[in-house]
Amino acid sequence: MSLVSTDWLEKNLKKIKLIDCSWHLPSSKRDPYKEYIYEHIPNAIFFDLDKNSDQNSDLPHMLPNKNSWEKILSSMGISNEDNLIIYDNSDLISSCRCWYSFIYFGHNPKLVSILNGGLKKWKLENRSISNNKIRTNKSNYIAKENKELVKDKKQIDENILKKKFKVIDARSKARFEGKEKEPREGVRSGSIPNSYCLPFKELINKNYTFKEKNEISKKFKNILKSEISSNVVFSCGSGVTAAVLALAYSLIDNTYRPVIYDGSWAEYGKD
Repeated sequence: MSLVSTDWLEKNLKKIKLIDCSWHLPSSKRDPYKEYIYEHIPNAIFFDLDKNSDQNSDLPHMLPNKNSWEKILSSMGISNEDNLIIYDNSDLISSCRCWYSFIYFGHNPKLVSILNGGLKKWKLENRSISNNKIRTNKSNYIAKENKELVKDKKQIDENILKKKFKVIDARSKARFEGKEKEPREGVRSGSIPNSYCLPFKELINKNYTFKEKNEISKKFKNILKSEISSNVVFSCGSGVTAAVLALAYSLIDNTYRPVIYDGSWAEYGKD
């Protein structure tokens, strides 16, 4: 159950733990935490994608280490048994990055889902909104890393020749083809050799919900020129929208475990 509907969430608000993982590109000049304080779905707690990342890396929002993740979730009052529903108010569907992080650190995939359509759809349907401050009791979260769910630059480079897996990039075609300047300083234009491009927006409807499974399947088959295979790795600018593709892939292959090149083009495209 990678996705839940707004109807389902409204009926089950008291049975789940709700997370707001809104994140925006720095160029948008939007503050996701301030927006959360102003309005959020009742009982939602805020997950800061930037702060809850590897603070020792010069790359944006890389996965933290196991101990840091345990401290972050324990401070948020999240337990290993919680049924988590994640949403966002972002054009980038940033909730998917949080979904991926929970799976990487061993949370039961059946207990982590995304609100289809996020806060935008919730508000369009005139559902309840709150600005109450959420109080949490500290927990004792225990993480278990699934290191096979992340690729590093060395593995990506080796794969260019060995071709053990296929890399799909979630950026726009203009950025992928090097026709458009990258938004981050010090990052050249272009893409990973032998990789494929499927802009994540092609899988999202105007109301920010995911497209139907048959449409998603067609998109991936057109890109890969083959049947759906679990031997796929996702990349993007900095690891956020790669997770959108990973979640979409999980909708058409329920055996797929999301694998992401965490450094993505922010690392690979460094000048």
